[in-house]
Amino acid sequence: MAELLLDPNIRLWVFLPIVVITFLVGVVRHYISILLSSQKKVELQQLQDSQVMIRSRMLRENGKYIPKQSFLMRRHYFNNEETGYFKTQKRAAAVQNPMTDPSVMIDMLKGNVTNVLPMIVIGGWINWMFSGFVTTKVPFPLTLRFKPMLQRGIELLSLDAAWVSSASWYFLNVFGLRSIYALVLGENNAADQARHIQDQMSGAAMAMPPDPKAAFKAEWEALEICEHHWALGNVDAEMMALVGPTVDSMYHQNKVD
Repeated sequence: MAELLLDPNIRLWVFLPIVVITFLVGVVRHYISILLSSQKKVELQQLQDSQVMIRSRMLRENGKYIPKQSFLMRRHYFNNEETGYFKTQKRAAAVQNPMTDPSVMIDMLKGNVTNVLPMIVIGGWINWMFSGFVTTKVPFPLTLRFKPMLQRGIELLSLDAAWVSSASWYFLNVFGLRSIYALVLGENNAADQARHIQDQMSGAAMAMPPDPKAAFKAEWEALEICEHHWALGNVDAEMMALVGPTVDSMYHQNKVD
C-alpha cells in the first residue's frame, strides 16, 4: 500500500468545509421541517385500541410475575365472551390507499424535499468540487473490504484502505453528527438523518393494523391459550439457597471472633 502524507491545506480547505456545510445544512433542514410540518390528527379510538393491544401483550409476556387470580381477572377483562373488550368492541376495517390520500402524498413530498433533496444536491456538489481528494485517515488499519465504503470516487488499488475520500467523508458526517445535532437542537430534532430513516423503516410504534377486527381476534386467541405459570412460587427457597451459605459463613466467622 502507498504511504501518503496529507497536505495541511487539504484538511483546511476540504476537511473542515465538508463538516461545516453538512452541519449547517442539517440545522437549516431542521427549521424548514418545523415550518413545513403539519399537525397529525390522532383518533382517540385508535389510540385506545393500540394501548389495549399493548396491555394484552404485556399480560401475556409478564403475567407469570403476578398471582394467578390477578392474571385471570385481567384475562377476563379482555377475553370474556359477553363483556370482554376484544369481543364487545366492533371495529370496521380502515381501508386507506395512500395514493388517494392528499395528506399522505403531501407529507411524503415534504419529507423528500427536506431530507432526500438536500443530501443529493450537497453530495453531488461535493463529489464534483472535491473529486479525487482524500480528507483524512482513520487511526487504525482496515481491510480491503472497507475501500468501497471509505474511498468512494477514488479508484486506486494501491491506496491504503484507511484513507477517506471527500464523498465518503460527507456521508460519514451526514450520519455521524447526530450527537452534535442533539446537543445544539435537542433530542427530537429533524436534522438527524439516521433517526429519520429509522422512523421510516419501523413506522409508528403506536399505530393500529389496518384491520382492527383481525388484530383483536389474533390477540384474543393468543391470550386465550396463554397459561399462567407462577414464576415466584419458590422465590424464598431460591433466595435462601443463594444467601444461606453467605449468612452461615458470616455467622461462623463472628462466632470464631
